[in-house]
Amino acid sequence: MISKKRVILIVLDGVGIGELPDADLYNDKGSNTLVNIADSVNGLNLPNLQKLGLGNITTIKAVPSEKNPMGNWGKAAEISAGKDSTSGHWEIMGILTEKPFPTYPDGFPKQIINDFIQKTGCKGILGNKAESGTIIINELGDAHLKTGYPIIYTSADSVFQIATNEKIFSIPKLYKICEIARNEILIGENKVGRVIARPFVGTKNGNFVRTPRRKDFSLSPPKKSVLDTLKNKNYNVIGVGKIEDLFNFQGLTDSIHTHHNDEAMEEILQQMRKIDEGLIFANIPDFDTLWGHRNNFTAFAKGLEEFDKWLPNAIKIMGDNDILIITADHGCDPTTKSTDHSREYIPIIVYGKSIKRGINLGTRKTFADIGATISQIFDVPPPKIGSSFWKKLKVLNTLNLLN
Repeated sequence: MISKKRVILIVLDGVGIGELPDADLYNDKGSNTLVNIADSVNGLNLPNLQKLGLGNITTIKAVPSEKNPMGNWGKAAEISAGKDSTSGHWEIMGILTEKPFPTYPDGFPKQIINDFIQKTGCKGILGNKAESGTIIINELGDAHLKTGYPIIYTSADSVFQIATNEKIFSIPKLYKICEIARNEILIGENKVGRVIARPFVGTKNGNFVRTPRRKDFSLSPPKKSVLDTLKNKNYNVIGVGKIEDLFNFQGLTDSIHTHHNDEAMEEILQQMRKIDEGLIFANIPDFDTLWGHRNNFTAFAKGLEEFDKWLPNAIKIMGDNDILIITADHGCDPTTKSTDHSREYIPIIVYGKSIKRGINLGTRKTFADIGATISQIFDVPPPKIGSSFWKKLKVLNTLNLLN
């Protein structure tokens, strides 16, 4: 009898663990998200991650190394260009991004804006700068109500964001102009990672708030990923959080979009109770979107501790042959002056009841080692990049039913 195989892969968005050797090329010298946060709050209380081996990766204040950890630990370098969520997740699943997605810290070029106005039929736009989404709608919301012009803005990420009041633009109309921007304007050299619809409500500056009807219009991965390989072998491939946005639904058999950490963590448990075979691939977003980009290291630390408190819930319902992998996609150090992502190593924690414990996986050369390992667990063809660390972990005896 062949046992069913299930992997729960959790990406803590932005939770890096130390600058990469080329960090200075990205103005990220000194970035070390986990370590710097721990120092800034006089230590992190992460007993469950500690037991799994987090403190064995590097020195983290109040998270000591374990002599006999429950899990296995390591870290991985990014070989893709850039430090974007899309390229980070793609590399985890075996896709190399050789050229970084374009960013526009000074706003979008005149030609892009002119094309947007012409192709969408809008009579004008507001904004066109890098700004916080919550700030810009309360800065320009009144002008938007008066003119009907959409608010265009970006961030440190490769994004083209369109904010409109739901009384001025219906949701279908907002989505339509986003599709035009994605498919007809932001192409070629201006191929940003995501076009994002940002609807909001309110009647005057100061009371405008964004609604849950955000929608991302992403690039499709340029080639097949580990997700596609698993799907083609009829495994469940479940995306939780913004995985659907980052892969444009490619390679997923089902997707549950969640907006915040607590929703994503609850959905992981729901999916673990629902499916007994395949990959559950989840993104935990608030470390990046709410705290990293806003340099709120206190809330970031609290979020890490809340995740740590939640973790035993997942471990408790893991089956004998389940594998849990906890990692990240880049850094987003809230203790530095920058509000951008940071070019960092990502942590790797691996736990399973039927695999070895206390194994140092070392410094992996690419995020894709994670995807290569998942491929070997499921006995499907590996990606062209990455080297599996599964042989280091599997137990060669009759009790272990995994390949």
